[in-house]
Amino acid sequence: MGKEYLGEFEELILTMVAALQDDAYGAAIAMKIETELKREITLSSVHITLYRLEDKGLVQSKVGGATSERGGRRKRIFTITRQGLGMLKAMKESRIQLWNMVPQLKM
Repeated sequence: MGKEYLGEFEELILTMVAALQDDAYGAAIAMKIETELKREITLSSVHITLYRLEDKGLVQSKVGGATSERGGRRKRIFTITRQGLGMLKAMKESRIQLWNMVPQLKM
């Protein structure tokens, strides 16, 4: 099997899971993307992507405790796996290498 690649949105979601750490659940990820990047996304697209990343072994999830603010519903909390962190590091290195090829963006 060849090397696995991520699409731009998958990379974005994976990065947010790593950044939010213990607070990485669907609604928090969507809200952070919207506030930090000024990018409108749907909650369902975040959930679909999180489950796809979980199928790839890049994140894992567990169900958190129920809260009254959520009407007794429980959150599914996602954490990045060692494989997911390795994927992010490799993607960062590749991006920097490519950006350094552009004279105007050289670091």
